[in-house]
Amino acid sequence: MKPPTLLGLIDRRILVNFTVDPGIVAGMLPGPFRPKTYKNKAIIGICLIRLKHIRPKGFPAFTGIASENGAHRIAVEWDEGNVVREGVYIPRRDTASRLNAWLGGRLFPGRHHLAQFRVEEGGDRYQVAFTSADGAHMAIDAQETTSLSPSSVFETLPCCSSFFEQGACGYSPNGTTFEGMKLTIPAWQVRPLRVSSVYVSLFEDESLFPKGSVVFDNALIMTGMASEWRALEDK
Repeated sequence: MKPPTLLGLIDRRILVNFTVDPGIVAGMLPGPFRPKTYKNKAIIGICLIRLKHIRPKGFPAFTGIASENGAHRIAVEWDEGNVVREGVYIPRRDTASRLNAWLGGRLFPGRHHLAQFRVEEGGDRYQVAFTSADGAHMAIDAQETTSLSPSSVFETLPCCSSFFEQGACGYSPNGTTFEGMKLTIPAWQVRPLRVSSVYVSLFEDESLFPKGSVVFDNALIMTGMASEWRALEDK
C-alpha cells in the first residue's frame, strides 16, 4: 500500500555537501541510478533535518509528530523512457524517534536507524551531531554567513541552490525495492553556512572511499519551511 501524502514543517534543515570522483560513487549505486555530476564531480552529503507537525494530509497540525533525523544522500539521475530524471539516492537514514524507526519502510520510505542526537543552536550557530546504535557518527559545527565558500565547485549560491532544489525525489532501499518520495517546498530558500568542523563516519570508510577522495564543498541551511511529502512508485 502506498503511504499517504504527508504535510509538515521543516523547522531546520542543514545540507552538508561533499564532492567525490563519479567513478567511486557509480560503484556504490544500484540500478537504475547513476551519479549526477557538476563540473565532473559527484555530489554526496548528509541532510540534518528537524521536522514538526508531520501528519497525513487532511489532518490538523496538532496531531503531527516531531523528530530529529539524518539522511546520507547521493545526487543521482536515471532514465524513464526517453526522459532523464534526477533526484537523490538515500542509502541510510537515522532518526532520534523510535516511532520513525518503527514506521521506516511502512509510512516513511526506507529503514531508519535509531540514533542519539545532540543539538545546540544559538543565534546563527548550529552544532548538530548524532551517533547511531551501530556506531555511525556525524557532527558539524557551523555558523550562518552571507556567501558561498569560494572553494566550492558551485559558482554562486543561486546555482548551488538550484542543484539541490532539483533533487526533490528521493529513493531509499527497502529489501529488493527502492521506495520513493517527492519533497515539495513551495517557498524554497537556502542560506549558506561557514563550517568550522565536520565529520561523517561513512565518508571516512576507506573500504568505500579511498583516503582523501571525499572533499567538503559547502553547507546550506533552511528554516521554517512548510512542506509536503508525496509517495512515488517504487523502483
